[in-house]
Amino acid sequence: MKMHFYKYQGAGNDFILVDNRNEAINHDNPAWIASLCDRRFGIGADGMMFLQQKEGYDFEMVYYNSDGQPSSMCGNGGRCIVAFARHLGVIGSETNFLAVDGPHYAKVSEEGNWVSLQMIDVNTVTSDGEAYVLNTGSPHYVLSTTQLAEKNVTSEGRSIRNNPIYKDKGINVNFVEEMGDHYFVRTYERGVEDETFACGTGVTAVALAMAKDKNQTGDISTRVKVLGGNLNIRFRYDGEQFSDIYLEGPAEYVFEGDLK
Repeated sequence: MKMHFYKYQGAGNDFILVDNRNEAINHDNPAWIASLCDRRFGIGADGMMFLQQKEGYDFEMVYYNSDGQPSSMCGNGGRCIVAFARHLGVIGSETNFLAVDGPHYAKVSEEGNWVSLQMIDVNTVTSDGEAYVLNTGSPHYVLSTTQLAEKNVTSEGRSIRNNPIYKDKGINVNFVEEMGDHYFVRTYERGVEDETFACGTGVTAVALAMAKDKNQTGDISTRVKVLGGNLNIRFRYDGEQFSDIYLEGPAEYVFEGDLK
């Protein structure tokens, strides 16, 4: 299948992006997408996105995990597709687009490589033992830990993701360590079935869970370090609902090419 593609990354979370506004590409093909995301035999990516036209919005974000299956919301992917839309001239500095979890607003820096993405409101945070469980567009499990740099996140994350509670639908597993003025986060992602360098909905879930854990309310800004760089999450918490949630960070062009 002949196709022009672009590669973007957001804090090390990398994606294949395709301008499919003419709907020339039928992407209902999990094996094909999985082969392109393969890091040895394909382009290599944590996921693949198609930018498509959608009435009432600037564009629609259609996202697939690296296993080729349709995914729930991807925060870093959302930021990258906004930067991509800016590159294509589809949007200016602001946008309203549609993703699988609903409408999203985003703002792009003048340079085009820093994106602030509004996430969905969160009303429910539950507990599973010492962990918090919540949905920030994708389901997340958040567990505080120590010596996170030495932890085998792939092994421990896979064990939690595949336990009897979460095995059928899957869950993303986030380990978080408080580092004083920021949190250090490592994430095992379902669909990728491995640790990734960053997870946007994951760091968002961590920021909200930690605010609840510490009984913080009001306007909050949380700095998070991931393996691929730094992200910021700002939000409002009234003790019951999280609103005005923004995931902020880099979204950078890497390269582009043609698939023949």
